[in-house]
Amino acid sequence: MTVTTALNVPELMDKARAKTGLSDFGDDWFREPLDVLVTSLNTEAALSPPGFELTRHRLTALLCDRLRLRAWQREHPAVLDEEVRVAAEICGLPRTGSTLLHRLLAASPQVTSTLSWEVAYPIPFPGEGPDAAVRKRRAQERMQMFAQLSPDFGDLHTVVWDGPEEDVILLDRTFVSMSYDSFYWVPSYGDWLRSADQSKAYAELREWLQVLQWQNPARAGRPWVLKSPHHLTAVDTVFDTFAGCKIVMTHRSPANAVPSYASMVRAMSSQYSESVDPVRIGQYWSRRFARTLQDFASAREARPGRFVDVRFADTVSKPVEVARNVLDALGLPAGPADDAAFEAYLAQNRTERHGSHSYAPTDFGLSEDQLHRDFAFYSEVYL
Repeated sequence: MTVTTALNVPELMDKARAKTGLSDFGDDWFREPLDVLVTSLNTEAALSPPGFELTRHRLTALLCDRLRLRAWQREHPAVLDEEVRVAAEICGLPRTGSTLLHRLLAASPQVTSTLSWEVAYPIPFPGEGPDAAVRKRRAQERMQMFAQLSPDFGDLHTVVWDGPEEDVILLDRTFVSMSYDSFYWVPSYGDWLRSADQSKAYAELREWLQVLQWQNPARAGRPWVLKSPHHLTAVDTVFDTFAGCKIVMTHRSPANAVPSYASMVRAMSSQYSESVDPVRIGQYWSRRFARTLQDFASAREARPGRFVDVRFADTVSKPVEVARNVLDALGLPAGPADDAAFEAYLAQNRTERHGSHSYAPTDFGLSEDQLHRDFAFYSEVYL
């Protein structure tokens, strides 16, 4: 028996077809990002045997979801008529308070957001009722497995299976996503991503939001407030895809944010490879974020009225005031119901796990002085 040691795109697609009994992937534009990703995984990621199996399973599951999306649209054509209104995409460098801000805003009864269990399993399983019991159970089991594989991750980022989660996880199904070079050492894929036209990926993000919205009539009339640092790589595409959407930009000194994210990447990528080089990770993300923020500045100059700035220190010290100000900027003035929801979330947040995690820039081949110099163009304007 031959043991497979490399990922193979046709084999992955055949496995997805066999698993679902479906054959229509729709437009095959996704083959380019998937081919680039798989080549990078095979040649650069140094996957461990468990990492290889986890990755093969994950890519197959994502391809299954592509098949299920097309089948769902055929079976429920009304889903394509759903009007998706995105009020805001929250983004900034990772580790800048965007998660706290997102979860706080998502508590508002005026808006809706993607939830962890539904970005993991956006389409009902056969025979599943409207309570989504199967998907919720699987999401809980999946989160428990993730916690076992990466026990330190909870100290870096509080994860709850039924709470607001990044919409970039929906983009994973397009294979155009920052998730991949965060979980794996795939620098050639990351280079490709920075120069890619992401318009078709974002068109599919809109389709996934239609699917989630159609399944939950309670979302009718409520705009989405979404979040992911990935959107920094595609600001113009966000605006072109979602008319009226604003970018809520979270700001924190890169001297803090970059090493913090490098620490998170080290924790995540250790699930998939036994060859994790923290210095290589730190230098990669420092370069990548500097380039991303430089590109972001030019996109911002073109449409300055579509940005809302929030500083990390303010989010931490006066979260309710910040949340109210952001809603006001989105044209959704906060009222007593919002204030009550914000306070309820903050009370819940205090009970969730918050571990301590120690690291230093030098752990990742970085220095505070160099980070201050490399990001001076950004810090002098926004901090």
